[in-house]
Amino acid sequence: MVTIPDLSPLDRIRREVERTALRARNGIRMVTGIQRTDVGLSPKDVVWSRGRTDLWHYRSEQVSLRPPLLIIYSLFNRSYILDLRPGNSVIEHLVAAGFDVYLLDWGVPDEGDAQNQLEDHVDSHIPAAIHRVRELSGSDSVNLLGYCFGGVLSVLYAAHHLDAPLHSLTVPTTPADLQKLGPMTDLMARTDLDAVLGDDGMVPPSIIVQGFRALAPVSELTSRVDLIDKLWSDEFVGAYQAMSGWATGQVPLPGGVAHQLTRLVEDNALLRDRVFLGGDRVRLSDIRVPFLHVLGLRDHIIPEPAASPLVGLIGSEDKQELRLDAGHIGLMVGRTAARNTLPLIIDFLKQRSEVLA
Repeated sequence: MVTIPDLSPLDRIRREVERTALRARNGIRMVTGIQRTDVGLSPKDVVWSRGRTDLWHYRSEQVSLRPPLLIIYSLFNRSYILDLRPGNSVIEHLVAAGFDVYLLDWGVPDEGDAQNQLEDHVDSHIPAAIHRVRELSGSDSVNLLGYCFGGVLSVLYAAHHLDAPLHSLTVPTTPADLQKLGPMTDLMARTDLDAVLGDDGMVPPSIIVQGFRALAPVSELTSRVDLIDKLWSDEFVGAYQAMSGWATGQVPLPGGVAHQLTRLVEDNALLRDRVFLGGDRVRLSDIRVPFLHVLGLRDHIIPEPAASPLVGLIGSEDKQELRLDAGHIGLMVGRTAARNTLPLIIDFLKQRSEVLA
């Protein structure tokens, strides 16, 4: 083991002087908006669109596995958390592993989307995106990965479309007991929903941000303290800007979906088998494809009591649950994700994929 000698008092003073100058420089850049952090940089192409929704195909010359992998993202915020920065990107890991990766990004809805329902996502956009992925890839099926609320959309799709061309279904951080989401339960089940809708019929991003802040009320303060302490580090500042921008960058939620979520929470419909889409009863027990659920034991957004019932509701014989010591973001982003979560997800998918000749 290499021993690093302690700095001399003079060297410590010099280091602190240098860091003070860097703190001043980075602080000025942040305040004036000069210093920005680019996100979502993995090269990709839009291969299908409908309204605000885009299907992205990530470029790769190293695809070695089939079927293709389609990621379904959440409706509440922006998808670049999965492609945060070079070197800290779920997309990078999946592409490097040999998968042909697509992502369904819902964009930023506006008043034209205010009446959208879950059916618009589950029974229209997702099937159309899967059709396009199969068309482009020449594959008969897809591996589906639904992240957070995208996991809810994915299991609803799989349960409502029993002939869906799915090879497997993976859902990190996905709830089943909607009455154990803490402040998020209160947000989705609020009785004054019509009063908080904007003139455009959407739930404003500010309301959603308030809900997320209520989940960890001191986290913003502690993150700012960390920023002040490490403001000298360009790498830390870049990571902070990327994460804080995502955390406060919620998008409007269509009022139609919000009203449906209120009813789902009141009935605890996923847990009690009371989900109806397009007049049909949707049962998670009808899902039969290979299934993986990944939950974080320190997840404050989708707590363990909310997530843990999901795997028991799924009817697949080939089903697994991974319970990892991580929070909601750390489960998929950062060093812990790169070391623990992503290799396990990749291994699950590889075991259910075919190596191209």
